Amino acid sequence: MSHTPHDLVEEFPEMADRIHELKEADAHFARLAQEYYDINRKIHRIETDVEPASDAFQNQLRRQRISLKDELYAMLKQPV
Repeated sequence: MSHTPHDLVEEFPEMADRIHELKEADAHFARLAQEYYDINRKIHRIETDVEPASDAFQNQLRRQRISLKDELYAMLKQPV
């Protein structure tokens, strides 16, 4: 288990400019990116024992993060 945050720009470094553009221009993308960030931070806090949580809750958060990441990636891959 990694205790490293999985920020979007770290996950998709080749798309850093596109991530920034979509955050500015697309409210839906910005909302999903913020949700991803919030869930990601919560997972990181749980993994580093700053915030206690059950394994089931942690797994649920991870599934949500993966789902959001997939949706955000699909939006990033759309033609400009």
